[in-house]
Amino acid sequence: MPAEGDVSEDAVLGGKLVLRQPVRGHRFGHDAILLAAATAAHTGEQAIELGAGVGAAGLALARRIEGLGVTLIELDPVLSALSRDNTERNALSKRVRVLCLDAAAPAVAFAAAGLDLGLADHVLMNPPFNAPQNPSPDADRRMAHNASHDTLARWLHTAMRLLRPAGVVTLIWRADGLGDVLTALTAGFGAIAVLPIHPKPGRPAIRVLVRAVKDRSGALALLPGFVLADADGKPSKQAEAVLRDGDALTLTES
Repeated sequence: MPAEGDVSEDAVLGGKLVLRQPVRGHRFGHDAILLAAATAAHTGEQAIELGAGVGAAGLALARRIEGLGVTLIELDPVLSALSRDNTERNALSKRVRVLCLDAAAPAVAFAAAGLDLGLADHVLMNPPFNAPQNPSPDADRRMAHNASHDTLARWLHTAMRLLRPAGVVTLIWRADGLGDVLTALTAGFGAIAVLPIHPKPGRPAIRVLVRAVKDRSGALALLPGFVLADADGKPSKQAEAVLRDGDALTLTES
């Protein structure tokens, strides 16, 4: 665990969740909360977050859905320890477990960690998505943000192994990389829905939320965009409802 002075304590979802995270390096933001909101899980199901960091998305999902079991998978031991601490601090330990594990590890590593394959109802992920030729000088930020050419495909391969038949993967990615996401999903996923995320009205999307179903066919659904702020930069009512009040984001019908 980092020293106290190296960690901040930050409230999200209007104070419903309080998370400790490093002062320097990778810090969670709107992406994690949007990802949690877009994951249409239900009570009694099992969800797995790949690359959980300090647990922002997975814990936000567990807070929204009572009775949901959540597994947080994080490679970095410092972030993994903070994720475990955040789980305990938010009184979610009975339903949330944390594994220090590479999201792209082989199946044998997941089995050795006690994670059964083919039983998850949902996998959610916010994979690293920056080109390695533009690395951050901070080592932790490089690990969190920089991807190799096959990072997305490898994480989706892991999701495929973890999900039950007709299980759902939900991810957030750069809007200008949507083509890469759709290509990667052709290996075993279908019934894809895409929700563009816009910073302001009339501005190009900066992120896309994508939902796809294992071993299912279906037409691609491009949904009306989600706008984070109005023309004056104030949070939109839609964004306030999701980011502060904890409302769900519906990508498609279950």
